[in-house]
Amino acid sequence: MAFGWIDEQAAARRRAGLVRSLRPRPADSPLLDLASNDYLGLARHPEVVAGAQEAARTWGGGATGSRLVTGTTELHTALEHELAAFCGFEAALVFSSGYAANLAAVTALAPHGSLIVSDAGNHASLIDGCRLARGTTQVVGHADPDAVRKALGTHDGPALAVSDTVFSVDGDAAPLAGLAEACREHGAGLVVDDAHGLGVLGAGGRGAPHAAGLAGADDVVVTVTLSKSLGSQGGAVLGPARVVEHLVNAARTFIFDTGLAPAAAGAALAALRLLGREPERAARAREVATGLHARLTAAGLEAVRPDAAVVSVRAPSPEEAVQWAADCRAAGLFVGCFRPPSVPDGISRLRLTARADLTEEQIERAVQVIGGARP
Repeated sequence: MAFGWIDEQAAARRRAGLVRSLRPRPADSPLLDLASNDYLGLARHPEVVAGAQEAARTWGGGATGSRLVTGTTELHTALEHELAAFCGFEAALVFSSGYAANLAAVTALAPHGSLIVSDAGNHASLIDGCRLARGTTQVVGHADPDAVRKALGTHDGPALAVSDTVFSVDGDAAPLAGLAEACREHGAGLVVDDAHGLGVLGAGGRGAPHAAGLAGADDVVVTVTLSKSLGSQGGAVLGPARVVEHLVNAARTFIFDTGLAPAAAGAALAALRLLGREPERAARAREVATGLHARLTAAGLEAVRPDAAVVSVRAPSPEEAVQWAADCRAAGLFVGCFRPPSVPDGISRLRLTARADLTEEQIERAVQVIGGARP
C-alpha cells in the first residue's frame, strides 16, 4: 500500500511517547506564555503591529515574486540597511525565514572541495544546510574551539566553521572568540546563527557577535531571524558586502523563493527601530531569565543556567515531559516541551523563554506552577 511505512513510523512514535500534534491558540489566550520566542514582548506591540499594517496597505499582502524579480521592495532594502547598521555589519540580505537564511549561508559558502565543521548542538536548519552543501561536513563536540581547530587542521582548501551563537535547547552560548581564533589560524570562515542572540545579547541587543567583538569582521557571517526578538517573520544574513552579493547570485533559497511578505518586513523594521530607542529591553530579558533560573533551582528543579533568554528544565522522560507541560497548561501556564529527536542528547526538557515584559508576579507564578506540576 502506498505510504504504508507511515503507519509503522506512527506506531513507533506512539510507543516511544514522541507523537506531536498541533494546538491552535486563540488570539486572546488566557495562558501565561513562557513558550514563544517573543523575547522582547514586541509581537503585539502597537508600533510593531502598525508597521505591519502600514506595509500591507502600501505594498499589498504579498511580495508578489522572488527577490530578483518583483519581490524586493524599497521596504526590504530599508530593513536590510538598518539591520546591518544596527548589528555592525557591512551588508544584510533578507529571506523569507531564518531557516532559509541558514540554508543559504551554509550551502552558498561551502563549494565542492570545502570542509564544514559543525557543532554537535547546532539547530536543524544549520544541519540541513550542511547536508545540502557540496562540501564535506565533520561534526565536532559541542562548544569546543579546540575540536574545531583540530578538524580544520586536517583539511587543505576552503573551510567553514558553523555554530549557533546561543543554542536553542539549553540556552548556552557558544565560545565565539575561541571559534573565530581557531578559524583564523587556518584561514577558514565562521558562520554563526544568532537567532537567539539578536535583541538579547550585546550592547542594546545588537547580538552575540557584536558582544564578542566580531561585528563587521571580513571573515564572519551571521544569520538572524526576525521572528524572535523582533516579533515578526523572516530571516537575514549579515556580513561583508561581497558575501551578500555572492548570496544574491548563488543562494538557491534566495533566488527561487518568494520574497518576505511586506507586512513582516514592516513589522520587523518597526521592532528594530523600537529596540534602538529602548535598548533596556535586552537587559530586562536577560534579567528575567536569570531570575527564572534562580527561583527554579531554589525550588529544587534541575535548570540550566541561561546565557541569554532560554531557560531549560530537565524532565525524567519524554512521556513525563509531555505530561508536565500539559499539567502546566491546565494550570494556566504555556511552556515548551523538547523531546527527542529535537534534543541531540536525548534528554527531554521543559523549555522556558524569558520575556522582557514579564512582571515579577508573573515570574513567581510561573515558578510555582512548574514546581507544583513536576513529575
